[in-house]
Amino acid sequence: MERTTRERIADRLCEEALSATALAAEFSLSTATTLEHVEHIAASIEGTDERLLVAPPECADCEFTDFDDRLNVPSRCPSCHSENVTPPAFRIEAE
Repeated sequence: MERTTRERIADRLCEEALSATALAAEFSLSTATTLEHVEHIAASIEGTDERLLVAPPECADCEFTDFDDRLNVPSRCPSCHSENVTPPAFRIEAE
């Protein structure tokens, strides 16, 4: 039986931390759709021995990480206004 897209995304996130953009490219999805899948995966693993870890977006110029929305990629850093912001990365880890 073939695994669903969400199951395959969850499997990949157990292997390594990936951004929504990287997952979208790998699974031929839009970034928005990929984020919806990640959010659903996070909800579905609540109460299990797994947890979704999120490495927040980070400004590559000033290392600012205190973004309001930790799931989406901001267009600019609110601290130094640089557009050199790395996207958040997701990983599933067993507790």
